[in-house]
Amino acid sequence: MVLKLQRPILVGGLGLTASAWLLQLGYPSSAHLGETIVWGAMAVGGGLWWLKQKNQTTLDLSVANAVIERATVEQALAAIAPLLAHLKTELPAPTDGVPAVSLIPTLGDRLEALTTELDRPELRLTLLGGQGVGKTALAQHLNAAWTPALAQPLTLADPTGLFSDLAPAAVLPATESDLVVFVTAGDLTDSEFQVLKQLTERKQRVLVAFNQQDQYLPADRPLILQQIRERLLGLVPVQDVVAIAAAPAPVRVRQHQADGTVVETVEQPSVDVIALTERLTGVLTESAQSLIFSTILRQTDELKQDLLGELNRIRRDRALPLIEQAQWIAAAAAFATPVASLDLLATAVINTQMVVDLGAIYQQRFSIEQAKAVSGKMAELMVKLGLVELSSQAIAPLLKSHALTFVAGGLVQGVSAAYLTRVAGLSLVQYFQEQSQFEPEPSSLVVQGDRLIRAIKSVFQDNQRPTFLQTLVQQAIPRLMPKAAATVLPSATKF
Repeated sequence: MVLKLQRPILVGGLGLTASAWLLQLGYPSSAHLGETIVWGAMAVGGGLWWLKQKNQTTLDLSVANAVIERATVEQALAAIAPLLAHLKTELPAPTDGVPAVSLIPTLGDRLEALTTELDRPELRLTLLGGQGVGKTALAQHLNAAWTPALAQPLTLADPTGLFSDLAPAAVLPATESDLVVFVTAGDLTDSEFQVLKQLTERKQRVLVAFNQQDQYLPADRPLILQQIRERLLGLVPVQDVVAIAAAPAPVRVRQHQADGTVVETVEQPSVDVIALTERLTGVLTESAQSLIFSTILRQTDELKQDLLGELNRIRRDRALPLIEQAQWIAAAAAFATPVASLDLLATAVINTQMVVDLGAIYQQRFSIEQAKAVSGKMAELMVKLGLVELSSQAIAPLLKSHALTFVAGGLVQGVSAAYLTRVAGLSLVQYFQEQSQFEPEPSSLVVQGDRLIRAIKSVFQDNQRPTFLQTLVQQAIPRLMPKAAATVLPSATKF
C-alpha cells in the first residue's frame, strides 16, 4: 500500500488572509487591494502546488518478500559444519565408563538432512488458524480442485492435527512449511495477530484468507477485508490477504407464485476460493524454489541456535565449579582480613583470575591487564547499581538468627564477598552466552558495558531468592567458622 503525504492548503490560505488583514490595519488606503492580493496569491500557490504533485513524496508500506538463492543456503549450511566439529572438541570426556550425554549425534543428523533438502522437489503448504474458521473445508476443496492441477508437487498439511489451535507451540511446526495459509473468520483477534507476527518474524511466507465472508452482509465484507489488511501493514503484503468462502451456508429463497402462494427453497451457493487459489498459484509460479530455500535457511538458523545452546551448556558446566571455587576463596579472604580496603583488594584479585579462567572457557583469551579492566568494570557497575549494600542488607538478617556466629565481625563481609563473586561470575557466563548468539567465536575482547549491566541485573534478580541466600549462608558458616557450625547449623545443601 502506498500513502501520499499531501500538505493541505488550509494553512496557506489562513496565512494569506491574515497578511491581508495586517496590511489593511497598517495601510487603510490599500484595503481595496486585500481581496486581490489574497485571490492572486492563492491562484499562484495553487498552480505551484499542482506542479509539485508530480514529484510528490510517497510512503511505501508494502512488504517485499526476499528472494533466497541456493548459494545463500549453501553458505549458511557450510558455516554449521565447523561449529559442530568445534562442539565435539569441547564435549567432556566420559567418566567411570559412563558416556557424556550430548545432542551432537542428533544435531549432526539434522545437518545432513538439511543438506539433502536442497534438492527437495515438493512444496509444503500448511493451513493454520483457530477452531471453527473452516480449515478442513478449505483443505478438502484445495485437495480436490486445486492441488491436482499444479505442475509443482505439493503436500498439504493436515489441518486437524497440530495446527488446529493457535497455541504458541503451533508456530514452530508451521515454520517447517514453505508456505502458510492463515485462515480467519473475521477481523483479527489479538491472539491471531500475535501468531502472525511470530510467523513473519521467523521469515515465514504467509497468506491470509478471510473465510466465511458469506456470513456477513455484502456491504460489510470489503470493510472487514480492509481492516485485516490495515492491521497487517508491514507484516503481510496487501495482495496476500484475500477473502474466500470455502463452505458457504445454504440460503433460503422465497418465490411468490402467480396464485399468491409462496414457495420456499434452499439453495447452496458455490464455493468461492478463486482469490486464494489464484494468489497461491501466482506465488508458487514466481518463487517456488525460493520458498524451499527460505525454509531450509530458517531451519539452518534454528540448528545453529541449538548448537550454540549445547555449546553453552557444556561451557556452563565447566564454568560453575570455577565460580564456586572463586566465591569461597573470596569469602575466606574477606573474612580473614580486618581492613575493609584490603577486602576489596583481595576480592578484586580473585575476580581477575576468575575472569581469565572463564574467558578461556568461552574462547576469550584475556591477558591479566585486560582481566583487571573487566573485573574493575564489573565492580564499578555493581557499586553503582547498589548491589554491594543490598547484598549486605539481605545477608545480615540471616546471620542474626545464629547468635554464636554473628559475633564474628567479618562473617557478613565474607558471605557478601562470596555472594558478589558468584553474581559476577554468573553475569560473565550470561554475557558470554549472549555474545555467542551473534559471534560463535568472538575475536574482540572489548566488553560492552550496556550488555554487561543487563547481565548483572538479570543474575542479581535471579539470585535474590531467600532460599538461595539461606543455602549460601548455611554453606559459608561451616567453611568460615567450623567450630560454631558444629553446634549451631544443620547440614547444608550444596547448590
